[in-house]
Amino acid sequence: MSTVLSQDHALWKPQVNPWMIAIAVMLGTFMEVLDTSIANVALPHIAGSMSITPDDATWVLTSYLISNAVVLTAAGWLSRTFGRKRFLLTCIAVFAAASVMAGAAPNFPFLIVALVIQGAGGGALQPSAQAILLESFPREKHGQAMAFYTFGVICAPVIGPTLGGWITDSFSWRWVFYINIPVAALAFLMVDAYVEDPPYIRHAIKTKLDTVGFILLAIWIAALQIMLDKGQDADWFGAVWVRWFAAVALLGFLAFVAWELTADTPLVDLRVLKNRNLLIGTVLIFIMGIVLYATTALLPLFLQTIMGYSALKSGFAVSPRGIGSVVGILVIGRLTNLIDNRFLMVSSLVILAYSSFLLGHLDTKIAMFSVTWPIIINGFATSMFFIPLTTTAVGTLRNDQMGNGASIFNLMRNIGGAFGISITTALLSRESQRNQDMLVSHTTPLSPVCNAQLEKMQNMLALHPSIATAHQQALGWLYEIVGRQAGVMAYVFNFRLMALLVLGCIPIVFFLKIPTHRVKTQVH
Repeated sequence: MSTVLSQDHALWKPQVNPWMIAIAVMLGTFMEVLDTSIANVALPHIAGSMSITPDDATWVLTSYLISNAVVLTAAGWLSRTFGRKRFLLTCIAVFAAASVMAGAAPNFPFLIVALVIQGAGGGALQPSAQAILLESFPREKHGQAMAFYTFGVICAPVIGPTLGGWITDSFSWRWVFYINIPVAALAFLMVDAYVEDPPYIRHAIKTKLDTVGFILLAIWIAALQIMLDKGQDADWFGAVWVRWFAAVALLGFLAFVAWELTADTPLVDLRVLKNRNLLIGTVLIFIMGIVLYATTALLPLFLQTIMGYSALKSGFAVSPRGIGSVVGILVIGRLTNLIDNRFLMVSSLVILAYSSFLLGHLDTKIAMFSVTWPIIINGFATSMFFIPLTTTAVGTLRNDQMGNGASIFNLMRNIGGAFGISITTALLSRESQRNQDMLVSHTTPLSPVCNAQLEKMQNMLALHPSIATAHQQALGWLYEIVGRQAGVMAYVFNFRLMALLVLGCIPIVFFLKIPTHRVKTQVH
């Protein structure tokens, strides 16, 4: 029976043009990625509307990423049990319904619940799109399929900040969620019309859900995320509850790994990580998830809170990343079959680190071009890295392993993104306070520079009827400058840290093997 299914799958081709399938599945992926990038520029407005701090507002991003990661791991079982097409349609519908809930949220807890549901609906969209694209296109066109996938994934964050800024400034932050509805409707209709399940999905043996594995996964990811998001407020391991949550996260992770390696029908088949390329690829995508999500979250905050940009203007400043992304896709499409992919990845990592170091020289007097140029370089390097990494990580997997491998790959990217957003936000707060303490220690009546600046400010306010009031206003103005400069130094620290993380990935790349052939499909 397995031999027959293997032969059927080897001969199987979709009944419609693969490019129509590509457009159908990419609409869902585009919608999911777009939603995250749109929300970035709306975070300060969400924080102000719901009377929460910018640190709390990052839960908008991380709660979505974590629920997305939990459901993502169950995507393989759900696809085999209910059919991948039916599961994909359900995910799109859930995502759309949760978007309506998020847009209508009356308070912050309700918004977080809606985003958890939305993340669950979006959990299978990206790995399903990757698997469907690789199965629908012949082997010689996999590079084109991944280039198209990457184009969609990269264009969404490019359009997102500008679109999100325009929507937020012109209407309300709530419409950044409502915008998903027409996209979801079109994606649903196209998937229903063009996507079909391959033989190994249609004839897959139905198994029970690995409930224990699913619960263990949810426990350690939830504990980890709560610790990361609220640890800064509680002074990290100085609080007893943070130590407990850290212990639960660690023990839950170890128990999850042990269970998945011994279960008969695991939720996540970790044995696929015996494939060296997939193992190294997941390590790299985890680190890059930290860097990319952190950079995407930090820049709009810097532009709006430090530079005073509007949501729309900050979106325009970030959106040129798409220029670099498109150029990178065109370049990598020509080079990927001519040059060792490892050297392409190393080159892109060097360029990406350079763009992060450029962002590490920001100050309060920069022009918009000083932000857009590093972002263009960042987009170029990201697309140059993503395509060869994805094709190399799954290049030696069997077709029936692709779904599971893609789930692990995307899971680690999401967890890396949650790490990046939470850690850099915490570092931003801590470094700002540390820098402010350092700057204040030099802002004393004994400092000639401080006295000169204070006198200059008082002279500017000399027309005020009360000299005493002018003095107090000058002191307040000086304190604002100190706080602003402390914030700039904190952002600079974060961007330089991202550059060092990127450079740290270079030695890891050389552990990858370049695939020379594809292993034949086996169905058990």
